[in-house]
Amino acid sequence: MSLVQIYKQFPDHSSCIRHLEKVRWNNVAQCPYCNSTKTTPVSKELRYHCNNCNTSFSVTVGTVFHNSKLDIQKWFLAISIILDAKKGISVRQFARDIEVTKDTAWLMMMRIRKAKIVYGAFLEEINETAEAYVGGTNKDHHLDKTLEEGQERGGEQIH
Repeated sequence: MSLVQIYKQFPDHSSCIRHLEKVRWNNVAQCPYCNSTKTTPVSKELRYHCNNCNTSFSVTVGTVFHNSKLDIQKWFLAISIILDAKKGISVRQFARDIEVTKDTAWLMMMRIRKAKIVYGAFLEEINETAEAYVGGTNKDHHLDKTLEEGQERGGEQIH
């Protein structure tokens, strides 16, 4: 996902939160503390109140975004850069790309890499909105490149 695509698709904090709610909860809020779905939205704060354990929470609890002072847009950008960097990226280059200090960039990279190990599918879902498949029909492929069971799309993923 390019920088421009991220800022077009997620122009503000609330659009990022809505996307996280869709990816993480399928738009049905679930308390991260007791797993209850008996919740009430707190309208102006983009948070929820759990009616079961009486706590307040947001979709970022238990994710790489929790307790971060950086904009979630910047986190989305960072995730995209890390996941798309095939051979890795230097901390200094990463810091320049997302306009943070090298120490902040290093901490973000460590958080994202740790989350990639534990919650790789979640990070991929956040980033997958701009992915596309490139391929064609089996009749257009060489015999050793045909797809199984008449699958009409395939090839390689483009990020």
